[in-house]
Amino acid sequence: MNFGFTKAQSIGLMLMVLAIILAPFFFYPIVVMQVMCYAVFAMGANLLMGSLGLLSLGQAAYFGLGGYITGYLVQSLGLTPELGIIAAALGAGALGTLFGWLVIRRQTIYFAMITLALAEIVYFFAVQATRFTGGENGIQGIPRGALFGVLPLANDRAMYALVAVIFLACFLFVHRIMHSPFGQVVKAIRENEPRAISLGYKVEQYKWVAFILAAMLAGIAGGTKAMVMGIETLSDVGSAASGLVVLMVLLGGIGTIFGPLIGALIVVAMQYYLAPFGAWVIVIQGVIFVACVLVFRRGVIGELAVRLKTAL
Repeated sequence: MNFGFTKAQSIGLMLMVLAIILAPFFFYPIVVMQVMCYAVFAMGANLLMGSLGLLSLGQAAYFGLGGYITGYLVQSLGLTPELGIIAAALGAGALGTLFGWLVIRRQTIYFAMITLALAEIVYFFAVQATRFTGGENGIQGIPRGALFGVLPLANDRAMYALVAVIFLACFLFVHRIMHSPFGQVVKAIRENEPRAISLGYKVEQYKWVAFILAAMLAGIAGGTKAMVMGIETLSDVGSAASGLVVLMVLLGGIGTIFGPLIGALIVVAMQYYLAPFGAWVIVIQGVIFVACVLVFRRGVIGELAVRLKTAL
């Protein structure tokens, strides 16, 4: 299948694959896996923000739901990890289908506020449905099990290989979507919606499909992260997680294919390496975020792409 990579993107893809292969030999595998999980989460948000220009403040609803579904099915029902993650994608997609139908006719701040309100409903459900979510204690001790019931994932290297495959599959899928006829229509809707309507495109249906795809990506990310960390808590379904993924997209570069990965890398790296500073972490993160936004107005990847074009 032709994924439509340019020469520069092909080089970037090869470097990314090389980095994924070498990363566990230099960094703690759990940290790298968390980066890849958040990158998939950010891919979905970027699909909405970059391709449609829609700011969703409720992506954590699908991210957290995916984690809860995978954790519950794997721990309580004994399903294999791949079935748990697939169920997470389907469950998040089903919720995205319902919520998308409710919000897709709204735009700008109204769209953002409604998505935030709907996510708060999911958060309230997670707090109350203790039999399913564990409430404030969350679902702890989620077993990694064995892939297809054969390949054990208890070892970090084995789990790393699975997460890497999931990440690369989602990366290629999103890139293909963005460069397909569907993706081109979605971009046309973002640039000039009235013109797209006049050309006969059913704009709301295209938005709805993109919304569902973003929800499914968030569900996959949430389910995979629950398997990696062995725990699922309310923090993954709260509004802070929705804000975090928006920040990842902004830092990496809205509408860029590599932006979500870079944004996730920056955020996760700060979470781990600034931890020794204690209460000053939030202040330091704020300064770094402001500096990044001022220096890289198009995001790290977006600014880098512009400067490379200028240099060439």
